[in-house]
Amino acid sequence: MRVIRCVNYGEPRDLAVEEMPEPVAGPGEALVAVEAAGLGYVDALFVRGTYQVKLPLPFVPGSEVAGRVVAVGEGVADNLVGRRVMALSNRGALAERLALPAAMLMPIPDRMSAEAAAGFIVSYCTALYGLETCGHLRAGETLLVLGAAGGVGMAAIDVAKAMGARVVAAASTPEKRAAALAHGADMTLDYIQPDWRKALEALIGKPGVDLVYDPVGGPFSEPAFRSLAPGGRHLVVGFAAGEIPKLPLNLALLKRASLVGVDWGGEIRANPKANLPLMKKLADWVADGTLHPEPAAVFPLEKAGAVLQDLLERKSIGKPVIGMTA
Repeated sequence: MRVIRCVNYGEPRDLAVEEMPEPVAGPGEALVAVEAAGLGYVDALFVRGTYQVKLPLPFVPGSEVAGRVVAVGEGVADNLVGRRVMALSNRGALAERLALPAAMLMPIPDRMSAEAAAGFIVSYCTALYGLETCGHLRAGETLLVLGAAGGVGMAAIDVAKAMGARVVAAASTPEKRAAALAHGADMTLDYIQPDWRKALEALIGKPGVDLVYDPVGGPFSEPAFRSLAPGGRHLVVGFAAGEIPKLPLNLALLKRASLVGVDWGGEIRANPKANLPLMKKLADWVADGTLHPEPAAVFPLEKAGAVLQDLLERKSIGKPVIGMTA
């Protein structure tokens, strides 16, 4: 089977397709023919070896897969064969076949494509966990999404609109802002401009936003925090800008505002059952057409290294997905 492995930490662009033996489903496992694999910024950091946790070499990049069960191991019901499933894979995603614990597999809603499912779990679960559980977003509130044209930002827009929020999408280029509008944002903001806080106030017609969804960090976090209304909540999701910012704590005091960490992965590792109601709500919203999780682009396996490099360099728009038959 074709697979991409990281054998040395370095630039993702250097990754190449290899041939490896097909895995066999062991006890409690199912063999999945992978149709699509979702990639994210953290996957690129793993390849570089610069994430806060280093994966031991060699490893297969990626953690989100969608496909069809083609065989099962001992102890797994035969009627799972043929089912369309999606999963978080701790064995990588960029391989044509994966043997995964059957308990990790989730059914793909009928109206969802394999490509959409492959890019769905991490971004959308993080968005719903962040906005609902951590941020207590209420219908009618105004949300500022930083890095809104990335996969994480697009998911936040989609989920926030499903929850009845007014969404301001902050992105750095006209193309990215147009993509955010097309994905459901109510208005957009160029947050590269030095006076963007004044532009934000004029845009929303009031002194501050209720929530900030921040997967970017760097020099953007402090002005975003300063843009909160009293009682606002700033959700810390990640640091795609590459720099972990430091905030003056007097801002939180004066604004009576909250700085809240959003670590969905940490939450489900500590409390696996906590994700069940999140996934149920998201699946229902997909089934009734409330959410629109289609990826921005689908690339062949041979392009996976280039896709990961673009994620590192913040050139991507939307959630990139690798299609095994693309």
